[in-house]
Amino acid sequence: MTLQEIYELAVSMGIKADPRGEREVEKARARIKKRYEDSPEKKKKFFDKESLNNPYSDSRILFGDPKTSVKRLLAGIDADASEVLLADRLREKGERIDLLLSHHPSGHALAGLYEVMEMQAEMFAKSGVPINVAHALMLEKMGQVHRRFSPMNHGQAIDTARLLNVPLLALHTVWDNLGHKFMEDYLSKKEFDTAGEVLDAVNEIPEFIESTKGKSGPFLAAGSTNSRAGKIAVGFTGGTSAPKELYSELAKAGVGTLVEMHVSEETLTELKKIHINVIDTGHMAADSIGANIFLDELTRKGIEIIPCSGLIRVKRK
Repeated sequence: MTLQEIYELAVSMGIKADPRGEREVEKARARIKKRYEDSPEKKKKFFDKESLNNPYSDSRILFGDPKTSVKRLLAGIDADASEVLLADRLREKGERIDLLLSHHPSGHALAGLYEVMEMQAEMFAKSGVPINVAHALMLEKMGQVHRRFSPMNHGQAIDTARLLNVPLLALHTVWDNLGHKFMEDYLSKKEFDTAGEVLDAVNEIPEFIESTKGKSGPFLAAGSTNSRAGKIAVGFTGGTSAPKELYSELAKAGVGTLVEMHVSEETLTELKKIHINVIDTGHMAADSIGANIFLDELTRKGIEIIPCSGLIRVKRK
């Protein structure tokens, strides 16, 4: 496969797994297209035209010729300059490394991460939060994330990749969508009375078995094992965590248990007040689920995977 083919496969799989549904994704892409068409000519040169095809601004080819043939790649949850150097060092030792594949983005994919957060409005609406409320609160949080990421050195990893000629691809929301769908499908097939039962089911997933061995497995961050589970909501995608005010709206919508990759202390304090159970699954293991689903597909196409940087590699049939 070429780098471009891997990228296009990723976008296709991300759209199919998008929690909004493909129809809502197409509506979102239509809005992006309209914004581009309505932009003055002098501003169109600044527009991210790739967003017309790929709605996930945090999933992009960051460096490399799209025609690059990929037979063996290095895949990790993070890829900063040190992982680029690792790829180059492995090449020096005679290892074939055609691509460095990262989950968490850098460069313009990191700077634009806040843009994908808008998808969470539809996700919260599916759980019963009024769409106007969800959208308004998400816009406020998107602005906060934009300002927080703005001062960062976005180009460090990409500059290193360019100087060492290491192709670099980031797949953030794409992999998160795959992990989110996996968790929703998995939990929807079971019935739960208590938060402890939900936690037990989560702990049966191979990635979480491995992370538990490493002392970083899932745990109840709010609630107890005997707390009633109520309606369960999964929060594995959408860029980064929603504002605490939006989580509070879930209680009004009848959600009793949240299954999240991570929750801030500020949000956790609010969730405890409104008696929502929170299962913190652990970030690296949760990210590894979506990564593994995609990497299994690449393996079926003949590409060899070398895991690194926090990826818990689990192969599924």
